[in-house]
This record gives sequence, structure tokens and C-alpha cells, in this order.
Amino acid sequence: MKSLKNLVLLILALLILPVMKANARQAESADKTLSPYFFVQSDDTEADRLPLKSTSADVRISGVIADVRVTQVYMNEGRQPIEAIYIFPASTKAAVYGMKMTIGERVINAVVRKRDEARQEYEQARQNGQSASLLEQQRPNVFQMNVANIMPGDIVKVELSYTELLVPTDRTYEFVYPTVVGPRYSNQTEKSVHESEKWVQNPYLYEGEMPNYSFDINISIAAGLTIQKISSDSHKVNIKYETSSTAYVKLDSSEKHGGNRDYVLKYRLAGEQTESGLLLYRGEKENFFLLMMQPPARVKQSEIPGREYIFIVDVSGSMHGFPLDVSKTLLRDLISNLRPSDRFNVLLFAGGSSLMSESSVPAVSANISRAVSFIEAQSGGGGTELLPALKRALALPEAEGYSRTVVIATDGYVTVEEEVFDLIRGNLGNANMFAFGIGSSVNRHLIEGIAHAGMGEPFIITKTQEAAAKADAFRKLIQTPVLTDIKVVFGKFSVYDIEPESLPDVLADRPVIVFGKWRGDGSGKITLRGISGNKEWIRVINAGEVRASDNNAALRYLWARHRIKLLSDYNMLRHDDERVNEVTGLGLTYNLLTAYTSFVAVDKEVRNKDGKLTVIKQPLTLPQGVSDYAVGNYAARFASGPVVLREKMFTAESMAPGYGEPAKEEKVKENVSIRELSVSGGADKKAVAAIIETHLEDVRRCYLRTARQGEIRMEFIVSPDGTVKSVKHIPDNKMMDDNHNCLTGRLAKWQFPVSSGMKETRVTVTFKFSS
Repeated sequence: MKSLKNLVLLILALLILPVMKANARQAESADKTLSPYFFVQSDDTEADRLPLKSTSADVRISGVIADVRVTQVYMNEGRQPIEAIYIFPASTKAAVYGMKMTIGERVINAVVRKRDEARQEYEQARQNGQSASLLEQQRPNVFQMNVANIMPGDIVKVELSYTELLVPTDRTYEFVYPTVVGPRYSNQTEKSVHESEKWVQNPYLYEGEMPNYSFDINISIAAGLTIQKISSDSHKVNIKYETSSTAYVKLDSSEKHGGNRDYVLKYRLAGEQTESGLLLYRGEKENFFLLMMQPPARVKQSEIPGREYIFIVDVSGSMHGFPLDVSKTLLRDLISNLRPSDRFNVLLFAGGSSLMSESSVPAVSANISRAVSFIEAQSGGGGTELLPALKRALALPEAEGYSRTVVIATDGYVTVEEEVFDLIRGNLGNANMFAFGIGSSVNRHLIEGIAHAGMGEPFIITKTQEAAAKADAFRKLIQTPVLTDIKVVFGKFSVYDIEPESLPDVLADRPVIVFGKWRGDGSGKITLRGISGNKEWIRVINAGEVRASDNNAALRYLWARHRIKLLSDYNMLRHDDERVNEVTGLGLTYNLLTAYTSFVAVDKEVRNKDGKLTVIKQPLTLPQGVSDYAVGNYAARFASGPVVLREKMFTAESMAPGYGEPAKEEKVKENVSIRELSVSGGADKKAVAAIIETHLEDVRRCYLRTARQGEIRMEFIVSPDGTVKSVKHIPDNKMMDDNHNCLTGRLAKWQFPVSSGMKETRVTVTFKFSS
């Protein structure tokens, strides 16, 4: 009887356990969130895992319009046909109007299609074995390039063209060329989103690793007026002045791997001049105009009443290190320089939020010291949840008689832009909204979108030394409005489809800009009027004296791009099929890349006969100054016990051969944890432990092939500046020397937090491996 009972139990176990495992796998898949992951190089030489070999840009600036040609070169150095997928950024102002693909001597010009149609055409070509390329917009500032059937030995060159308008601020022109998409945090599950939203699942190199492709950018400037100064704080450049109004700017050869941070070029014209006036273009079916007028000088600060400021500061994992340090410097500067008549509050957010005071407090020294201490206590960790923090800030009781200003400081690595815009637009009557983007490669779409939705201004800070200057510029911006109650009267100059329909107050020393179409002979006078301080301000332009020029053909793209941006912002708040159709129509009519139109190029020749290929996601570089925290906050507090790092913490894709394929069962899955930690010196033990825990994957990777079980002990010195020196392993173990060399090299690159008066710190750590 007993043996029969055991047999029944065994049969039941054999029947039930597979079902339980299947359900568990389904549950895990359903709960799997969209996350970036770390790239792991494979020894497999069959497929080229790094197909992008170079990216370059040729920029021509004429007056206030920049025309840019971007060239991406892909090469397959493996033995199998591949499809390369590359996520890359673009300017939020870019109007992408063309693309072509070159394979050997064959040039294939891309056509613009509805997004679904372009994808279907690409997929069909991919399946047929034809080489093809597809350019899609995932965000207004994030594009995806797919290149299919790159055969072994192939060199495929893809070029895309875009144009953008350069608007001077404080008489300075700035051209920005974004180079890398920072990792985005999302709390949505993989199964809950559309296929187009899954681009955030992208491989990244580790902190400090240089781009594995070359980078180059060259710019020619024809300013039309004498150039006073050209500079780039982001990259080393060589500048050659050809005439007083033209120059050529070439990237220095030492910046070959400078694609880990945005390229920024600034220039000023002699005599503090700016391009101001009316540009006209006469097309075959439509005529376009651009009105750009410089506003008057600022009014006196004494005329401005007291204000209330609410500072919302991102302290999530992606802000760890440089971005959060810059935020602290920025906030200290802003708060310390408020007027005694002002009031303020501080709200910190990551996965949750923390408020300094339940209501805003006067900007007196005691409250300022309290705020600085509140901010200084942060180190960065957790996910990025902006929306709940913004809701909490806007729900705070208002100070009677004060004008409220909300300032957000973040790197923008979030994926909830739509809801954030919605909340801001719904509170336009309650607060002015400003955004500070912190980091070497911020999510400019979110930062600029916040400012645009709130009728405010965006500020981007890429270096610590820029914080004070940006804070000073912000104070000047909000304290003394330049022009208010702005009106434009076109008179007999017949116009339609004007953008924007109404003009916001001008808070900066920057031009008033109006796009539109015109009809007729182009005669008439345009009058711009507003209030400067307590006086009326008027400017008049005689349109009949301005000649339409074919050199202004980009105006049609710029007008359409501006219209698309407006419609897209609204559509983010509430999806509307009519608006989608209008954006789609604009993209097809004006040959532009949009959220609903894509460029596709297909080679007629069938080159991959059997249609088999390996899908490769090009790994991206972490933006300069961004830590591994941005890809995932793996570290728990050391006080809670040993932290075990498993492959599934990075998602299955991250650790598989080829970094984009499901993990194989035969792959060894070691666990590594901190068994023992000794810290003697000035550094905080918990802070040291937290940093080591973020690098446990470094340890695991170095011992991937040999460390089944056992322990290793490492000893190193942390210098007062947080860098590591004198790394060695304690030789009472049986690990291989090559593995020790690997870990020693990686450990030497780790960066630890710095505290005031910190001295050299000796750290001894024992890592435990188990399978």
C-alpha cells in the first residue's frame, strides 16, 4: 500500500511540475519590464556583433538655417548575413527630409511611406534576401535604423538629411548634434506595449568604455554677417576662417571616439548682431515665410513682484554621480540667490518622492541652509517616476499673492512624456514651468517638451562648471520679462496656416519667431507690437521690399516640422485619429520623417538566397559622466546582507551570446556575492559596498569560464579623489592568473564617492561564487 501511494505521488509530481514550471515561465514573461541591459561580447566569430563602423555629419549653416547630412557606415566582418539595428538620437528641431543607401556602386534613394507600409516593404525585402534599410522615428529625438541582409564583407553606407532652424539666445547661436541615446527606465511590462515601444530594450557598454565606432563632424558657416567668435566646449575642434563671415570647423583627430557626448558649437556675430527680418520662399504650389524679430532690452527688476519657486529634483539611479552632483551645485546656487521676498520648496523624486516642507517657506538664510542640507544628503538610486512627483508639487498650497514657478532638474531618462505633458498643460494657469536637463547626453525631447508645454524655457547642463552660469541665466530669464502681450498684424501681406497661432511672453533675449504661408504678390507691411515694462514696443517690416529666394527652400520643411510638433504634442495627451491622419499627410506631402511616416530603401537584387540572417542590436555607449546605475540599480544596501547578482537581474538578453538572443540552457549561470568587506580609512563602508555591488557583473564576467564555486579576495586603495590605485589579489586562492588580470584592470577603473576631508582608504573584499 505504501509503495502504491508513493507511486501515485510520483506520477502526480511528474504531471503537475511541468505545468507549474510553464506557468512560472509565462508569469515571468508577462511581468518582464522593458529595460536596457549590458552588452557582453561573445567569442563567436560567425556573426559581427559590432556592425556600425563609423558615423559622421557634414553640416552647412547658412544664415539661421542648418542643413545636415549624417552618414552611417555598416560593415559585416563576420561569416553570416546580418540585420543591424541601431538606435540613435537627433535634434528635437530636426526636419528629416531624405535618405539614401549605398552598397558598392549601387545607390538606392529611399522613399517616404506610411509607417506600417514602410515596415511591411522592409520586412518583405528582408525575407526575400534583398538588402534594405528602414528609418523610423521612435521619439521626436530618437530614431531607429534597420539595415537588413548585410552580407559578409559588405560595406553599406546610409545617409540621411535634415534641416533645422538656429535661434540665438542672448545673441549667441548654438548648434547641437546629439550623439548617443541614454538608457531609458520603464516600469511597463514587455507584453503591455506596442512593438514600437520596445526600443528601450537596448544593449549598452559599461561606464567608461569608449564607442566602438568612429565619430566625425565638420561644419561650414556662412553667417551673412561678420563672425566674432566660434567655440566648442564639448569637443576639441580646429577652426579656419575663410572670410570675415564664413568659417570651417573640423573635429580634431583626437576626438575620433567622441561619440559619447553631444557635440555643441556656439558662435556670436560682431557687434552683438543677430539675423533679424523676413525670409520668403516661393514654391510651385505653396509659398512660405519666416518672421524673426529681435526683442527690446530688458526692463528693471524692481518692477517684478515676489515669486514662489518649487524645485523638483531627480535623485534616481541614472542621476548617480556627475548628474546629481551638478544638480546639487545648481540648486545651491539658485536657492542661495533668491530674494528675501521670494518663497520656495524642494521636492526630491526617484521611485517615490520626498518633500522638504508641506508649504513653501521664505527665502531666508535658515531655510536656505535647510534646503542645501536636504539636497546634499542624496546619492542617487532607484527608478525615475516624474509624474507622481509633479502631481504632488502642483497640489501644494499656493502662497497668496505670489506667482508660482516650477523648476524640474532631471536627465530625462523616463518614458512617460505624454502624461507629464498632459499634467503641465492642465496647469498652465497655475504655474510657469522650466526644465533643467542634467548630464552629458540628456533626453532633450522630454526637457524641451516640458518647457514647451509650460510655455517656459529649457536649460541643458552638460558640465559641472556650467551650472553657475546656467543658474544665473535662469534668474535673469524669469526676473525681468523682455516682451509681454505680443501681437502680430500682417496687414495686406496675405498669410495663412500661421505657427504658432499665439505668441507667448518673451522671457529671454531671443527673437520672436512666426512661421506661415503666404499668397499673392507678397506686398504689405507686418507690424509686431508688445509691452516692454510699462511701455508699448512696435516694429514694422515692409514685406514688399523682401525678395523670395530658392535658398530658403528649407522653410517648407521647417514649417511642416513645426506644425507636426504641435500636433504630436497634442496627440500625446489624447490620441486622435484625425490628428494622426494630419501628421501622416504632412509627412507624405513634405517628404518628412514623423511618428507615422518612415523612409525605406530596397535594393532590387536578391543577395541572401536562403533568407537566413542574424539580428544584431548595435550596443550603445553610456553618455559621458553617466554611471552603470542608469542601466539598472542592482545594488541593495550592504547592511541588508550579501547581495547576489544573477543574470535575470539584467534580463535574459543581456547575458546571452550576442546580447540579443534568449539565454541558452547550457550556459553557466554563476552567482557572485560579497561575503566579507573590510574598509579602513575615511570612506563610508556602506557607500563603498554600494559601489562594489554595482560592479559585481565585472567580477562575474572576468571569472565566467572558470569560477564555478569558491572565493577570491581583492585588496585595493581608494584615493581621496575616489579613484582606485594599488590593486592586488590576496594569493590564497586557486583562480587563474588571466582572470585576476581581468578583474584588476576593471577594478582600477571603478570610481568611489568622495566626502569632505576623505583620506586614503584600504578596502579588502571577498567575493563568493556559487552555481
